[in-house]
Amino acid sequence: MSTATPQEASAQQEAKAEGGLHQRMLDALGERIASGLLPPHSRLTLDDLQQEFGVSRTVARDTMRVLESMNLVYSRRRVGIVVQEPERWNVFDPKLVRWRLASGRRDEQYASLLELRVAVEPIAAAGAAHRATPAQKAELAGLAAELRRLGEAGDLEAFLAADIAFHRLVLHSCGNEMFAALDNMVAEVLTSRTRQGLMPFHPRPEALDAHEAVASAVAGGNAAAAEESMHSVISEVRGAMGLG
Repeated sequence: MSTATPQEASAQQEAKAEGGLHQRMLDALGERIASGLLPPHSRLTLDDLQQEFGVSRTVARDTMRVLESMNLVYSRRRVGIVVQEPERWNVFDPKLVRWRLASGRRDEQYASLLELRVAVEPIAAAGAAHRATPAQKAELAGLAAELRRLGEAGDLEAFLAADIAFHRLVLHSCGNEMFAALDNMVAEVLTSRTRQGLMPFHPRPEALDAHEAVASAVAGGNAAAAEESMHSVISEVRGAMGLG
């Protein structure tokens, strides 16, 4: 039972409501910028944003700070808030990845992200074969088996969670902190594919085989086989999405 006073409860509800408004406004503006609906050099004002989204000035200002931290906008005195050119965006930010994948440019973004994954994840798998702990190797093998079970059962939501855990573990067990920092971005790619109905109800047997091959190679300390198998994982995705 809550022990909060009526005043504290009211303050908590107000903070929760403001948090929801902030997220709604952030996603809406982020998607507009990512899609090009708000092209570079577009100008925004806090007054206009307050009126459009029905938020306080504090919420509008906090939202702009987040977008500015991602280099999507910048603010200048007497100029206002200006949309940045795409070359300046923090393209590795998971929020921006999600917004770009929700836009009409999603095929272009998927292609770009898959090229990045091809460049990073096979090398990460090779690193994991050298540096993963026995516990990490056992966990990876367990996740590969779980992917097989869930994929054959057609449980896409549980499959997605296990798939994210599998790829995160490879990135974190490879010994390269820069690769590990990409884990949330990879999670957004995997999530978007499922949420947008781009995953088959039953994942392809080749994909399940390739995940198991990665886990087996990592467990055996075979870096070359781990790299090749992870390359097969990403190549299967590219082919399945027509981006090969």
